[in-house]
Amino acid sequence: MNLYDLARGLHILAVIAWMAGLLFLPRLYAYDAEQADKAEPLKTEMRTLLRLWQGRMLKIILHPAMGLALIFGLWLIHLDVEMRGAGFLAEPWMIAKLIGVVLLLAWHVYLVAERRKILAGTSVRTSKFWRMTNEVPFVLAIVMVLSVTTEWTF
Repeated sequence: MNLYDLARGLHILAVIAWMAGLLFLPRLYAYDAEQADKAEPLKTEMRTLLRLWQGRMLKIILHPAMGLALIFGLWLIHLDVEMRGAGFLAEPWMIAKLIGVVLLLAWHVYLVAERRKILAGTSVRTSKFWRMTNEVPFVLAIVMVLSVTTEWTF
């Protein structure tokens, strides 16, 4: 086993965990939004439980996995630069990958900000919104994975 393969494997595992969280957290937000029409005490009990899960998802899975995915990704870039030079960073496939990373980071930040609004009772997002946007990370992942695995050019 070489260092590059180790970095790549660790990066893939971290990304899988991060993606799992990015795909599941909006579902928890959708369930939370659906509680608005429920009667008490079920509404409060369910929201308390859902918000506990949201917090755990962020603290235990999303934040650590994102950090590790970025660390291992930067390590991969470092190893790649050592092996083939920095020219690949300007290739269209790598630019697409890096734009995807920035967009995933932005989505992550948005989800954190939206949780703050949910906790404060100021969120205006509906269950329908969360269900419609739930697949945003997966669409980005498709673009990023195909870009990296095919190393396409114009």
